[in-house]
Amino acid sequence: MDALRGLAVLLMVVHHFLYDLAAFCGAPWWVFSNPVFDTLHYVFAGLFILLAGVSSNFSRSNTKRGLKALGCAAAITVVTVVMQMPIWFGVLHLLAVCMIFYGLTRPFWERLSSWVVPAASVVLTVLTAPLADGVETTNPYLWMFGWTTAEFSSADYFPLLPWAFVFLFGTWLGRYIKEGRFPEWFYRWRCPPLEAVGRHSLVIYVLHQPVLYGLTMAGLWMFGR
Repeated sequence: MDALRGLAVLLMVVHHFLYDLAAFCGAPWWVFSNPVFDTLHYVFAGLFILLAGVSSNFSRSNTKRGLKALGCAAAITVVTVVMQMPIWFGVLHLLAVCMIFYGLTRPFWERLSSWVVPAASVVLTVLTAPLADGVETTNPYLWMFGWTTAEFSSADYFPLLPWAFVFLFGTWLGRYIKEGRFPEWFYRWRCPPLEAVGRHSLVIYVLHQPVLYGLTMAGLWMFGR
């Protein structure tokens, strides 16, 4: 799981670096936004969110874990507002809310029949998938859920719908992983570099964009752009 999380984080870093090249260095926008990368963006973001749900089965306190993530998410919002690239509800905001909610309601989900959570998660993810990029509305209070006004803008946006259901599916999947019900190779396979990245995913997520931005600005200064 750490290796998969590390892979998802590294690909996220690369994707954001390509954004910086396009936004600040004059690179063509297709290096950041094209059919291939636009698809992979959701695949690996979904993997990251799914693994966060899986990890909920190994956490001593999902509520504390969520509050920690929420504090980091709030700091990101403050910094990005100052940079005039506000992130109001990015992936870390989403995960923080999901962790806190699951931490407070975990007994309820675990009492349900084994098929209810995965079946409901898949169906509701499909039904609410159109909200992944936001759907315009005149109500200014629904942006956390995927309905946004014309004035709403967030540099990174992962609303609760449909992504909370991906997280919830991960919480169900994590039970089977924790009980050792996956194939043996799943538990034996190792990739230390990716595992190291996965174990420090929160720190990397919080710091990677300021570092990338600094490198981009340094590059522009050195080459006189």
